[in-house]
Amino acid sequence: MLLPLRTSISPRRTPYTNYALIAANALIFFLEYQMNPQTGHMEFRPWVAHFMLTSGRPHLWQFVSYAFLHGGLMHIIGNMFFLYLFGNNVNDKLGHIGYLCFYLAGAIFSGVGHILLSGHDVLGASGAVAAVTGAYLVLFPQTLITVLYWFFFIGTMELPALYLIALKMILFDNIIARSTPLVAYDAHLAGYTFGIAAMVGMLATGLISSSNYDLWAMIRQWNRRRRYRDVVSSGYDPYTSHSGTKRIKVKEVIKSAAQQEKNEETSKLRNEINARITERNLPAAADAYLELMRHDSEQILQRQQLLDIANQLAGDNKPAESAKAYEQFLAHYSNYEYAEQVELMLGIIYARYLNQPEPAAKHLQAAAQKLSDPGQLKMCQDELARLQK
Repeated sequence: MLLPLRTSISPRRTPYTNYALIAANALIFFLEYQMNPQTGHMEFRPWVAHFMLTSGRPHLWQFVSYAFLHGGLMHIIGNMFFLYLFGNNVNDKLGHIGYLCFYLAGAIFSGVGHILLSGHDVLGASGAVAAVTGAYLVLFPQTLITVLYWFFFIGTMELPALYLIALKMILFDNIIARSTPLVAYDAHLAGYTFGIAAMVGMLATGLISSSNYDLWAMIRQWNRRRRYRDVVSSGYDPYTSHSGTKRIKVKEVIKSAAQQEKNEETSKLRNEINARITERNLPAAADAYLELMRHDSEQILQRQQLLDIANQLAGDNKPAESAKAYEQFLAHYSNYEYAEQVELMLGIIYARYLNQPEPAAKHLQAAAQKLSDPGQLKMCQDELARLQK
């Protein structure tokens, strides 16, 4: 069993529209029920049947009103939790008016899908929430979602949104696990379909700005790589001119295409590092940095970014990788006001984790000459004394 808990990004602006939608759903839910004095149980008020989506002869307003009604406490808690989890960032991306229109359109499209594919009445925001979740998948596929799992034991892990939403929430919950009665799976699938298609369409047409890490950018990157592989594998030169003029060599075309591909990949990785650091997701930023170094080891990050990533690699118990990052930092930012602390850290990594006494002594001696903190200086001197034994 998997339950998403939180995402690795936060909206830049307060998502007032999403909060208003959650509040409206909660308020209407409390107005739906009344106590039956004969049975002592809570039951729907008579007006609810007029606003839920009826499969026989639905009224136009029901394609919106049904999405603000819920059939029980767990029903609304589940829907509002996922709306809060994924809707805040989608609200931030689309703006308040755009998000409200998208949410209502998702409810309408989900209702139409349910009417066409199923034969029973329906109520609940699940279809609209599925549309919002599909939009999150397209806009933020590479963000990390912290997931609570329990099988034989309980724990948490982080999964990319692309895998969690596409595989677990769309494939498993809506196609495989259809044995649960009274669940509008077809409305869910219609909502996911609308959310994904609408966001891809808006990104492709420029109605909303694309980034270097949304699904549309990933598709374009894949297509560029596909075309490049086709050119390389065929060996064919399409850049020929009429007779009597010079033919461009295949090798030149391939070299130019390879350089363009390298530049695009470099730009993508640097943008991803910037995005992950902005999201305060340093583990993902460190992974992207290592990929950048494998791709082009000459690339240099901004001073604070490089230091943060070096510290993260050290904390992740990757001594060789963190040592390279610290070395790169000292080589390019030697005038850093706390360079002696970086020297100390690097010396300890070489001495304790990489078993390289010579570079360890070099950095520790450089640190000892500038350290002013008594505790750090004693640590440095103790480490030097241990190396000399």
